[in-house]
Amino acid sequence: MTRPRPPHLVPLALAITLALPYAVLGDSNHTRLGQGQGDFGGVGLMQTPSARMTPLGSFAFSMSRTEPYRRYSVFFQPTEWLETGFRYVEVENRRYLAATGDRNNLDKGIDIKLRLREESRHWPQIAVGARDIGGTGLFAGEYLVANKRWHDVDVTLGIGWGYLGNQEDFTNPLARLNERFQDRSGFSSGGDGGSVNLGSLFSGRSALFGGIEYQTPWEPLVLQVELEGNDYQHEPQRNHQEQSSRLNYGARLRLTDNIELRAGWQRGNTAMLGISLSTNLATLSQAKRDPSPVALEPAPANHSADWPALQRALDENAGIAVYRLRQNGTNVTVEGEPNRYRALAESEQRAGRLLHNHLGSEVKTFRFRWHERGMALRESVHDRAAMVAAATSSADFTQHHHGIYAHGALRPAEGKVLHETTPRGLTYSLQPQLEQNFGGPDGYLYRLSASLDGEYRLGANDWLTATLSYTLDDNLDKYRYIGPSDLPRVRTHIGDYLAETDIGISTLQYTHTSRLGNDWYAMGYGGLLETMFAGAGGELLYRPFNSDVALGLDINWVRQREFDQRFDLRDYSTWTGHVTGYWQTDYEDVLAKVSVGRYLAGDLGLTFDVSREFDSGIRLGGWATFTDAGDAFGEGSFDKGIYLSLPLDAFFVHSTRQRAQVAWSPLTRDGGARLARRATLYDLTEERSMGRYWEDHANTMR
Repeated sequence: MTRPRPPHLVPLALAITLALPYAVLGDSNHTRLGQGQGDFGGVGLMQTPSARMTPLGSFAFSMSRTEPYRRYSVFFQPTEWLETGFRYVEVENRRYLAATGDRNNLDKGIDIKLRLREESRHWPQIAVGARDIGGTGLFAGEYLVANKRWHDVDVTLGIGWGYLGNQEDFTNPLARLNERFQDRSGFSSGGDGGSVNLGSLFSGRSALFGGIEYQTPWEPLVLQVELEGNDYQHEPQRNHQEQSSRLNYGARLRLTDNIELRAGWQRGNTAMLGISLSTNLATLSQAKRDPSPVALEPAPANHSADWPALQRALDENAGIAVYRLRQNGTNVTVEGEPNRYRALAESEQRAGRLLHNHLGSEVKTFRFRWHERGMALRESVHDRAAMVAAATSSADFTQHHHGIYAHGALRPAEGKVLHETTPRGLTYSLQPQLEQNFGGPDGYLYRLSASLDGEYRLGANDWLTATLSYTLDDNLDKYRYIGPSDLPRVRTHIGDYLAETDIGISTLQYTHTSRLGNDWYAMGYGGLLETMFAGAGGELLYRPFNSDVALGLDINWVRQREFDQRFDLRDYSTWTGHVTGYWQTDYEDVLAKVSVGRYLAGDLGLTFDVSREFDSGIRLGGWATFTDAGDAFGEGSFDKGIYLSLPLDAFFVHSTRQRAQVAWSPLTRDGGARLARRATLYDLTEERSMGRYWEDHANTMR
């Protein structure tokens, strides 16, 4: 079974695609020639890859069937020069070795492709890649490929190794450089999978592959002819297939900007059918129906006496949950939390109009001291006259823009308190939740439940959270197989947690935060921390203002919960915690994280996490965890997965700062398991980084 609240790639793809008719997609009219998904997933012809790349931020989910294989894949374009993704291959005529019933074998794999050179007038586009790495390697192969386009024709030509080179058109040219390239060490990269056999890369048989794509006069239709490098007489699991021809013929029919059908005739004797759903994560956005900024009025001679009305307006129109309004001489400071707009610049511009209409003319400067969960993060300073002038005339934009001052050196606030309120109250939401597993011996397992999530705010720094889940439907009666493990079973009993009861308490937690100094933040928490563990812990974060680096430490004592997800506990308990370094690189908006520490099963190791946030606010990332569990880890060898952090603002007509995260991990194992904490200080202190603040102000004021 998978982690708590794991998404399945099919609902993930469908959820994103169903939102597309209501979203504004950038570059929707770019040429389709040479950018279709292949049978294995990733840009290519049918069975073979190409050197082409999709636009930055592209996301594609594909399904295809070519007897006896069914393939399901998800591929991303995190940079302009890198394509990566993962797939499942269901082998219809081979059984899953560990299955307890009549189950088809299911193989998992990861692909990567790097662009070496962009196409120019005289040079083709060139890429190198590897297919099915980091798994059992049943369909593993590497390639070097080039593409050149002439008008409505795109030509692909490459050389493949491994699965892509089984035709063995010639002796591996790399064998002349080193004899180790002469032979390939079988189809599997390891008994348990999960490791990359570097010694087999670009080794063994090699063959030519390629093809032609033709854009027909009817724009939705593209025709294909492909030359394969595989001979189908070296299929994994001795599953050899008859091949009457190396030439494959196919067609791609685009129904909408986001849906494409594929069909083909392969091996000279086998039909192929497929479908691809795609979008662009980098440009996804939504037209908004937010309240309009208030109109500017002449500044009153004296302050408005209705402070509660101003507080409500700042909340409803500017998206600021106000703690207090404070005046010190000619300065008025708004202290509070952002609660609606993703861009602080949007809130500041809207709030500036409201303050101007309510505050007396003696006030010359507006200050916005931004907090999150009671922790002061930064302050922005606006000249009142310049802000008003810029709001009424674009000619004054530059003066105001360059006059804005932002800093993180926050001394204790001074001056008279004009109005103050304490954040209190209950918020809740009821939503469907789908927990599932795909790829294990028991087939597709799911539990559909209704999840009631509530939070009671006790004050600026204190709150209680609780999540209650009720099962609506499931097929967990099919859950039987639990993989072998020499480690404490901290995750592999997830099926029991999901199947034991129809109603359970997923979380019940108290949390307190504190700002210890200009760059230091702390958080403590305790209770039912997640589906499987209860306990208490704390986190300390050092995060200098607008710095590219930060350092955190979390320490937790936890005890395993009973399967019924009530208040009873099991015998297993442990200490777990990590030191985490954060580095916001200046390259491709990439955030790199490295965590070193002790995991739930008592194993020691480190986790690498690399992610990129696009202009849309969507963050795409992946992680890999390596520990000293060794052979005790079992199948998979190490923990790994990918995730998407989605700003709901990109899908809704009303602005919101809420996010949803979906993740995929090929296997759930006890090694490398981390506590699923509800919140981290690095995320809560996001506004310590200026990010796109200046660009947002420029866009907001124009």
